[in-house]
Amino acid sequence: MLTLTVDQHRDLKARAHALNPTVMIGNAGLTEAVLEEIARSLNSHELIKIRVMGDDRAAREAMLEQICERLDAGAVQHIGKILVVYRPAPQAPAKKAARRKGKPLTKKRLGSRS
Repeated sequence: MLTLTVDQHRDLKARAHALNPTVMIGNAGLTEAVLEEIARSLNSHELIKIRVMGDDRAAREAMLEQICERLDAGAVQHIGKILVVYRPAPQAPAKKAARRKGKPLTKKRLGSRS
């Protein structure tokens, strides 16, 4: 589970304020399909809101804990039926510089490029 500093927590709460929920958890609860959808959303957005339809606060807290543990994410906020979750995007491997094939450019070729 990802732990957040106080500054990260404050910044993420401010960023999440304008977001709309991207995933909804219905009466079936936290299924594998819902977890996969949350993982996909976290990969593309990093910070998401999740709406839970259940009325039981303890069940929502348990869902938030389970989401964070299973997906290695951090819990940002739990207000009412809205959960805010953050996971940094995976870093893409560094690309090597593209190497040109062929002969080096001469002065004549360089002049014709402009």
